[in-house]
Amino acid sequence: MGTFKNLDRLLDSFTQGTIPGCACVVMQNNEILYEGYSGYADIEDGRKIDAESIFRQASTTKLFTYVIGMMLFEEGAFRFTDPVYEYLPEWRHTMKYLQIPGQNPKVVPTEKPITVKDAFTMSCGLPYCMRPLDHITDNPTVNAMSDAIKPYCENGRIPTLREEVKAMGAVPVMFEPGSHWLYGLGSEIVGAIVEVITGKSVRRNMKERLIDPLGLESTATFLDDAMMRRLVTCYRITPDKKKEPMNPEFDDIIKVGGAPEYSRANLNCTCRDFAVFMSMLANGGIYGGERFLGRKTIDLMRTNQLGADQLTDFWNNNGADILGYGYGMGVRTLMDRAPGGCNGSIGAFGWSGGYGSWAEASPEDRLAVVYMHNTQGERNELFHIKVRNVVYGCIE
Repeated sequence: MGTFKNLDRLLDSFTQGTIPGCACVVMQNNEILYEGYSGYADIEDGRKIDAESIFRQASTTKLFTYVIGMMLFEEGAFRFTDPVYEYLPEWRHTMKYLQIPGQNPKVVPTEKPITVKDAFTMSCGLPYCMRPLDHITDNPTVNAMSDAIKPYCENGRIPTLREEVKAMGAVPVMFEPGSHWLYGLGSEIVGAIVEVITGKSVRRNMKERLIDPLGLESTATFLDDAMMRRLVTCYRITPDKKKEPMNPEFDDIIKVGGAPEYSRANLNCTCRDFAVFMSMLANGGIYGGERFLGRKTIDLMRTNQLGADQLTDFWNNNGADILGYGYGMGVRTLMDRAPGGCNGSIGAFGWSGGYGSWAEASPEDRLAVVYMHNTQGERNELFHIKVRNVVYGCIE
């Protein structure tokens, strides 16, 4: 085993620069190899990042949703070839915009329905626009999504996940389902299917299937007062490199009672808790003597599902940290070390979040790596790549 001194130095270099605070946990064979913290959870209060610091997960929440989806797949609840409308009837008659050079786009029926696989692989043709916009864009699908969600957001109301997904069922998609890759509504569709099949909210499924059984005591979608005091302050880095704290009102929806039970789930947790979850995936779906997911199911999850055109979309619409990666069932998965100069293992998989979180599981090494920091929009991939390279350099 190599030394982790380089990782200590790397985290400190981040927090001596633009990153207020960061955390990293590395596990192998379900045991912690490294746990490091640097910088501040709140600069103004002088509160340091430590093992108790809770981070907003943003899009890394999707990993919990997709794993629950794969659990249901193992239980025989659906097939990936199933049309989405078998679970969400409002998606039975999907339309698409047909782009004709020199003309306004035409609305025509899709040639095939959106499938469950299309939702898992971000190939359904709907970007993100889950709240009404105050302006018209040059994308007709986005404009239609904005109009569709308006009735559910009147007077500051927070819609449920099923309402969000139902509203989008009548929106013409951007392309023929399964023909391209576009980051957007896919995970919400998967979440809605989970709710329909189980009769429980995504939040409840997370708690009952993963959070409680894995012993993740510092993980929740709604935070009580004690957990809110452990939540890191998120900062925006200004063009002149000043650190501006995020408006605290943005956190209202993650407080207990701040949003409906059936609204879209936002996961919040410590770096260590998320590492336990990723370690379970890295070790064949087993943690603490309990099997959560089958090894072969995890192999399917981390198998690239994209064709050539979809891979081009994926590479062109993401940062440098996905070079050499494909996209499986809701996760990036390493296909080729050469494009990104990656020293990791083929088949390593995971995802990242907009507030600075990054997670990867490597079944070949039985290794899990989780890194988190507390900024938004600070070219997160530049930090993630360095963490990945240093960690794999420490592994025999």
